[in-house]
Amino acid sequence: MADGKRQNANAKASVATPNMGPSNMVSLENALSGAIGARIRLQTTLPSQPTMEGTLFTACPITNLVAIATAAMSPNTQPTHHILPISSIQNFTLISAPPAPNGFASPPNSTPALTNVPTAALLARADAAVARLKEAASRKNKNVSKEAQDLFDGISRTLPTRWDGNNILVMDSVAIIAPYRGEDCRAGNGVPAATLSRVRKVVDNERKRFADRERRTVVPAVPAIPAVHTGPRKGG
Repeated sequence: MADGKRQNANAKASVATPNMGPSNMVSLENALSGAIGARIRLQTTLPSQPTMEGTLFTACPITNLVAIATAAMSPNTQPTHHILPISSIQNFTLISAPPAPNGFASPPNSTPALTNVPTAALLARADAAVARLKEAASRKNKNVSKEAQDLFDGISRTLPTRWDGNNILVMDSVAIIAPYRGEDCRAGNGVPAATLSRVRKVVDNERKRFADRERRTVVPAVPAIPAVHTGPRKGG
């Protein structure tokens, strides 16, 4: 007789599922776990409480127990928590979804709104970066000596300078040809003499600075090798 009652109870528990179609059947434990925090209505086999409505506090798959908080009788009292076995639940109905975190009422798995990408600004930044790289590359001349490149870099710190082949062109008016001395400066037609004199002075100052730097360079002294006497020994 007791076995028959247990079989009937198990039969009821096995069909205790939420209101879902036959093709979407899930276990009661999984359905309750996904509804934690939601407001639900339970249909139970308990004679004292056949129907219960409240907020699902937890659903434990280890102890097979659920806790539901029913509404308080008055605003000044705390809600009542009921603990009941999952096997006593015949089915449940979802009344309202659990509140979203931080108070944002966004549906689950919602996709955030896409914003327009400022393609014009991105292209402008890319073009500016490419222009800077090209300018930096144009200021290096692989066909001249290191001294000529150093001279170019020194002049460009104070005057607009660019390469014209292997000639250094200053202010687009004075060309400095190899071997890049002050007397190697050539002014174009109509260039004032003061401009040519200024460029020559800058070149002379840069080359003087190079010479001073070379003099300050300390060359390690090589110790003298003592002479080796290779003649015959006395008395030998």
